[in-house]
Amino acid sequence: MTKDDLPALLGWALRLPVINRLKIARQPQELVRFLKFASVGAFGMVLDLAILNLMYRLVLPPIFPALAANQRLVVANSISFTTAVISNFTWNRLWTFPESRERPVLSQLGQFALVNVIGLGINNLVLVTVRTVISRLITEPWDYNLAKITAIGVVLFWNYFVNRAWTYRDID
Repeated sequence: MTKDDLPALLGWALRLPVINRLKIARQPQELVRFLKFASVGAFGMVLDLAILNLMYRLVLPPIFPALAANQRLVVANSISFTTAVISNFTWNRLWTFPESRERPVLSQLGQFALVNVIGLGINNLVLVTVRTVISRLITEPWDYNLAKITAIGVVLFWNYFVNRAWTYRDID
């Protein structure tokens, strides 16, 4: 695939029935906003994965030696996810949805946080479930990192569409 194939691929994706019903397909600026949101999310993913690995492999084992691997993973994931959410909120407010800076930051942060608390639950559920399945095929740290990337992909769509409909609903 070359960069010349990207417009055709994008056009094809926008014609898919499930995507075509969304605002993204009808309004090009919404597609740009989604891509900005995804870019912020990509940075958040790198931050999330780095902190997850640091916490899971180095910080938590000496502090909580009795925790089972999945328990330690959920604690590490909750810390890394929260850090990424704070970063994502900041960058989305400044770059993806700059118009939102006209609204009070605390009420907006509260809405964003509530959406992301549910996102954290989804993330932890997907992370542990996928890790349980793939740990039979691949070993640590690949198992939980692949599971984490899967969880991030699932939660990306939850976070975008719910935040767009609620947290950033008044932004054209």
